[in-house]
Order: sequence, then C-alpha cells, then structure tokens
Amino acid sequence: MPGQGLPLRVATLLTGLLECLGFAGVLFGWASLVFVFKTEHYFEELCEPDAGPMGNVTGSADCKAQDERFSLIFTLGSFMNNFMTFPAGFIFDRFKTTVARLIAIFLYTSATLTIAFSSADSAPLLFLAMPMLTVGGILFLITNLQVGNLFGKHRSTIITLYNGAFDSSSAVFLVIKLLYERGVSLRASFIFLSVCSAWHVGRTFLLMPRGHIPYPLPPNYSYGLSSPSWGWPGGSCVCSLCARNDTTEGEKNTAESEKLEMQSKECLPAKEEALEPGKQPEPRSFWRYVLSQRFACHLVWLSVIQLWHYLFIGTLNSLLTNLAGGDRALVSTYTNAFAITQFFGVLCAPWNGLLMDRLKQKYQKEAKGSSAMTVALSSAVPSLALTSLLCLGFALCASVPILPLQYVTFILQVISRSFLYGGNAAFLTLAFPSEHFGKLFGLVMALSAIVSLLQFPIFTFIKGPLQNDPLYVNVLLVLATVLTFVHPFTVYWECRQETSSLAAA
Repeated sequence: MPGQGLPLRVATLLTGLLECLGFAGVLFGWASLVFVFKTEHYFEELCEPDAGPMGNVTGSADCKAQDERFSLIFTLGSFMNNFMTFPAGFIFDRFKTTVARLIAIFLYTSATLTIAFSSADSAPLLFLAMPMLTVGGILFLITNLQVGNLFGKHRSTIITLYNGAFDSSSAVFLVIKLLYERGVSLRASFIFLSVCSAWHVGRTFLLMPRGHIPYPLPPNYSYGLSSPSWGWPGGSCVCSLCARNDTTEGEKNTAESEKLEMQSKECLPAKEEALEPGKQPEPRSFWRYVLSQRFACHLVWLSVIQLWHYLFIGTLNSLLTNLAGGDRALVSTYTNAFAITQFFGVLCAPWNGLLMDRLKQKYQKEAKGSSAMTVALSSAVPSLALTSLLCLGFALCASVPILPLQYVTFILQVISRSFLYGGNAAFLTLAFPSEHFGKLFGLVMALSAIVSLLQFPIFTFIKGPLQNDPLYVNVLLVLATVLTFVHPFTVYWECRQETSSLAAA
C-alpha cells in the first residue's frame, strides 16, 4: 500500500464505517420505532372499541390487528431489504459505484422525508417508506463492501466489520425513541436524517471510486475526485493507474487502463496463485456457480437463520407485551435493552472476519499442494459452524417464555446476526469469483427474502389458531436450525476430498 495513499484509504474506511453504522440497516431497530408509532396512535383505529384508552399502547389482545399491521410493514421492509439486493447488486456491477450510490441517496432521502411528514392519518405511507429506506441502506452497504479490497490481507475482517456496522445501525431507532421521550418530535429526527444526505453526496464524489475497487489491488492505484477516471465517460477507477505517468495522453491511458481493468478482473479472491503451465482456466459462467451445490447449501443456511432473526425482530414488541403482562414501562425497558445490544454488533462482527483471516493464513502455511480455493474454503468452515451454533442457542432462549431470560436472548441474537451477515459476505468473496460477487450476493439475499416472507403467516398463525402460544412453531424452527450444520459439514467434506485427491496425485 503506497504511503501517500494511506490517509485517503483510512478516511474512506472510517467514513464508510460511519455510513453503515448510522444509515444502512436502521430497519432492524423496528421494535423501538413501533413503540413510538403506537404512542403516536398509528393504526390505532384497528383496535377494538373495548380495548380501552391505552389499548394501543399495551398491545392487548384487542389490538391484535394493529400488531399484525406493524408486522406486515416489517415483513415487507425486510423482504425488500433482501430481495432488492439482487437488482441492487446488478446495478452496482453494471453501472458501478457512483450511479449505485446516487440511487441509494435518492431512495433514502425520499423515505426519511415520507416518514417525517407522515402522521396517524397517513400511516399507510409506511408501506412505501420502509421498503425505500431498506433498499437505499442495502445499496450503501454493497458499495462500501469493496473498501475491504484496499487493505489486502485484512479484507475479510473489514467486510465483516462493515456488516457488523450494518447490524448496529438498528440502534439509530433507539436514539430516535429516546429523543422522542425527551420531547424531540419524530418529524425533527427524520428531517435530520434527510439532511445527512448532503454528507452521502460529498462522500460519493470525494472518497469513493467512480467504478469498482479491483482485487487484488494493482500498484499505484488511485480513486476519488482526484482520479483522472472522473474525466472519462464510462471510465473506471482503475483508469488512474496509468495517468500518473502522462496525463496528456488520454487515448493511450484509456486503452492501457482498460487492459489493466481486464487483468484485475481475472484475479479471484480465492485463487491468488498463478495457473500451472499448460493448464487452462476453468469456465466462470455466472449460472454455473448459481446451480452449484455449494451455493444451494449456503442459501439454505442463510435463509433458515435469517428467518429466525426476522421473526424475532418483527414480533418483539408483541412478544415483550405478552411476557410483561401489558406493562408499558417494562416493555419500554426491554425494548431499550434490545436496541442497546444491537449497537454492539459492530464489535462482534470483526471477530468472525478475524477468525477467517487468521485461519486462512494458518492453512496457507500448512498447505501441501492444496489450491488457494481449498485453503480459503477451509478457513470458512469454523465460521459457518459457529454461526449455526450461536443461532441455535439464540433460538432455544427465545423459545422459553421467561422475561428475564430475554436479556440472554438479546445478546446471543446480536452476536449470531453479526456473524451471519459478515460471514455470508466473506464466504461469497472466498468461494466465488469476484466479478460475480455483486450478482451472487444479491441473488442469495433475494432468494432468502422469499423464505423470510414466512414470518408474517407464522405471526398470524401464532396470534390466531395457536392463541399466542408459539411452542410448536418454535420447536419446528429449532429443528430447522439444527439442519444448518449441514452446510459447514459439506464445505469441510469438499475441501477434504480435494486435498485427498491432490495427495493421491
């Protein structure tokens, strides 16, 4: 890493971390925002007449329809958060960083302004605002994940750190709730978030590339406003590689930069070694990887664990209300505790990336003829297994209807969720080619979003036929969680088979 570029890269890293921490995943602080919405009488007309003057706040059985409406909004928002990741990834791959970020800023600002000027009378606007907020946030995350490419061997750690910041951003709604309880209106808070879009625009043009940050990083790489690529229509950030030698030779530099960009795309994050003499590169069709067993197992692993988290977050207000016997102060206390634990996701996630980076370095030293792909996948196995184990612990605690135990549930949930999304992004960078990362990341999130739609029928099933007793649903979901251990096992078995075949050869 050239010394002269270090301050800019550190600034990009830190501002990207702040962006993910403050804006990207705020939807998942939904429980805190629901508390404010109920106080503001959103959807209160759905409560039955005999619910009493505080029926909308206590969340009694008479306001079941109100809880279902909030659950439906969260279901839609979380679905769009994942499902739209695929087209968002395609936009990022096809139109590159600047276009993707400008779309994100437009969606995010529109959403925050819509919420700011909504009221109990216009509560259905939340069905439009929350999906826009989440799609804008996921575009912020996708465009920032490439920052890990600037830091070489710490790439997985930074990717997981950013995903942890995405998780921790749910604490933003806790801040809004606390400010609301101290007299700051909901409108003022969301207008402030809208004004912050000016900061996003500045960062887009000053601290981010116009194209993509390549991996491995070519020498003398530069980006940002000072990069000559800003002067070329359709040019990539890689174009700056040759501009330092002769900025007046535009056509020559453009041709050379395109050549360098093509060379950078030929490098895989998991295949860092050169091909053996006479060995032809394998086909790298996008659909070949989509239809692979590795991708299918990873999709199931992500979908099951994610369903647990979405169901828990989306129904937390109703769960706490039932366990607290309708005590509004107690519900507020536990809601705050949950939101505070979410903030620590940014501290939990890097441990997963650090584990993967350290294991990769260890396996590289011990590898005897194993390919870089095998080494990379081997380093991901403990991460995948640990994530499944954490989710199993979280699921078991969440299934026990004891209110004080939910403090343990909150802790296990935030650690599990931080490991889940950080590990998901890191695994995709290790197991598949870099030029397909945006599309594969988007596709796996989009397909898992379809599974996440089950949270709303599950919630209505618990509220209706099961009469607020989720025991049977929890047992089935716990059994499904046990099945997620199949994924790390299959990856381990695949690596072992390849190692054995190379040793026999």
